[in-house]
Amino acid sequence: MFQAAGLLLASQSIIYTADITSSSRDVTTAAAGATGIAQRLGGYVAAEQASGAAADAGGVSSGATVSLTLKVPVAQYQTALRELSSIGRRLSLDQRATDVTQQVADVTSRVTSQQAAIAQLRVLLRHAGTVGDLLSVQDQISADESALEALQAQQRSLSRQTTYATVSVLLVSQRAHIFRHRKKSSAGFVTGLSRGWHAFTAAVSWLATALGAVLPFAVILVAAAALGYGFRRRKQRRQAGPTVT
Repeated sequence: MFQAAGLLLASQSIIYTADITSSSRDVTTAAAGATGIAQRLGGYVAAEQASGAAADAGGVSSGATVSLTLKVPVAQYQTALRELSSIGRRLSLDQRATDVTQQVADVTSRVTSQQAAIAQLRVLLRHAGTVGDLLSVQDQISADESALEALQAQQRSLSRQTTYATVSVLLVSQRAHIFRHRKKSSAGFVTGLSRGWHAFTAAVSWLATALGAVLPFAVILVAAAALGYGFRRRKQRRQAGPTVT
């Protein structure tokens, strides 16, 4: 891959970018290692951001993350990726290559044309016959110089992007990952308990509803049974007649 990148640079302008996410027990030490790799390969740290808990008494940072934006020479790009990937445990790697050859050529051509136009205007300025012509040429030179400065700034930006590859490194704490896993397990137990309770209350509610539906009919049946029992008792007494002494 390194040799292919070198061949492309000979004839093309390529912007290389990569994103690496790794986990480490101590993200502070890992970040220092990543910074050292970039500097040793001739690069530098363009941006750094740390968040999360600070280091504990043993010097280990738990629940912390560090984000680094590293710039490394394109010639050292693949070497940087290999060495940075060896820090901690690599979780992901995403690489991109953007061909800006046409854009570089276009900006370079416009810069050259603008410089030539300004040179011609300076010649006209020396031969301006009237004050009006002089002022008009000066205004045009000022406008062209402003446009030239903008083009040159774009040219410098493209040159930096094609000279240095950008590697974004995100370092996350392994302790933070373990904590999130345990929290998820606890949440699963609580969720199961909650679902069991909801099922129990739903069953009780169903029984209560069924009992409420049957109760009116049960009262009627009990009353009818009581009346029938009383009627049979009176009938039996009548049939028995009076007792003879």
